[in-house]
Order: sequence, then structure tokens, then C-alpha cells
Amino acid sequence: MFENLWLLPLGFVAGVLGSIIGLGGGIVVVPVLTILGFSHTVASSSSLFAAFSNSVASSVSYAKQKRIEYKLGLKLGLMSIPGTILGAFISSEASPSMFKILFGIVLIASCLYLFLKRNMESKSANVTAKILAISSGISFFAGVLSSFFGIGGGIIFVPLMILGIGISVKHATATSQLILMFSSASGMIAHSLLGHADFSYALLLGIGAFAGGLVGARISVDLKENSIRIMICVVILAAAIKLFIDAIES
Repeated sequence: MFENLWLLPLGFVAGVLGSIIGLGGGIVVVPVLTILGFSHTVASSSSLFAAFSNSVASSVSYAKQKRIEYKLGLKLGLMSIPGTILGAFISSEASPSMFKILFGIVLIASCLYLFLKRNMESKSANVTAKILAISSGISFFAGVLSSFFGIGGGIIFVPLMILGIGISVKHATATSQLILMFSSASGMIAHSLLGHADFSYALLLGIGAFAGGLVGARISVDLKENSIRIMICVVILAAAIKLFIDAIES
């Protein structure tokens, strides 16, 4: 395990960023592990362990800051569970190059959607029956992406809450961490049962991500919402570009 101690700082950095932008850190962990030659199933499953650890730490801190929309978070989290199980099953069917390309597309699409719609937030956070029905389908899809790519699903949930439901960016990123507790937990259990997980990697990443989650939640208090938006897009685009390059070269 000692030769893999570099996973601790990786988990920490991913945890800090994941907590601030509400994505669980998977957009950092998965690209790094994939680029370094880890199989995408190991990368995804390990990332989900880190995402769960990060979400627990972040949720505790955000709860104290009273930034979590509990009712909404519980609904979206539970709706994502069936998708996470399906995502774990289909992850083993994708080739490494295809995984990188698909992951890159998901990252860029999410970033563009959030950036282009940044001025179209709803002024009401009321969840109507129609919005809840639509959110159910989106949550299932987010669960599939969560488990397949090991990203926790925040890339879908954060824009959904900001643009579709109308809560503030800071409340969306905090609530996303509560949702990630459900999606990452069910995903990592499914991956473990399928034999995808490497628990030594998962443990080190999880420890780092937990510490990073505590730090990130505190840092986020002083950040402006526009800064969080920019950070989301920068991190996502950087990861996507690198994945595309590696897929082409492989």
C-alpha cells in the first residue's frame, strides 16, 4: 500500500474541488487514474469510494452552514439508485478508448449547458409534480452516468437543480453532496459485487477525499457564485481535453 500513498493527495485535491463545485471529485480522480493506465472499471469504482467519503464530509459541513435542501436531495438521491446499478453492469462492456471519448463528451456537454444557461435561473425553488416527474428520469440517467464513469452524478444534478428547479448555485452544490451519498454508495456496492473494486486504492482515495471535503466546504463559504461556475467549467474542460487526447493516441 505504501507505494500508492500518492493516492492520498490525489483524493484530497479531488475532495476539495468536488466539495466546492458539488461534483464529488470524480472528474479529477477518474481522468487521472485512466490517464495513468488504470482500467476504467477500477478507476470508476475507486472514484465512487472517494466520492462517497467526500460527500459524507461535505454534507456534514454544509449541514452546519444550512445550505442543504434535504427534501429535494433525498428525492433525487433515491431516484438515482436504479441507474447506478445499471451503470455498474454496463461499465465492463466499454473499451478504454470508448470510455474516454464518452466521458469527455459528457464533461463538455455539461459544462456548455451550465455556462450558456448561467443567466436563466428560476426565481422559485418550488418543485411541482411536472418538474419532479422530469427529474425522476434525469436522476435515473444521472445514476447511470454516476456508476459508469465514477463521477457521482453531480455533473447532472448541479445543473438540474440550478436551471431546472431554480435553487442558488451554493445551495445546489451543497445539496448535490447529499445526493452523492446515495448515488456513490449504491454505485460502489454494485461495482464491488461485480469484482471491479480495488479496496486498497479506494481506502487511500477515500481518506484523502474525506479531508478534502471538509476543507472544500469551508473554502466555498467565501467564494462568489460566479467563481464557482467558472471553476466548474475550467475543471471539466481540462479533464475532457486530456481524455480526448489520450483516446486518439491509444
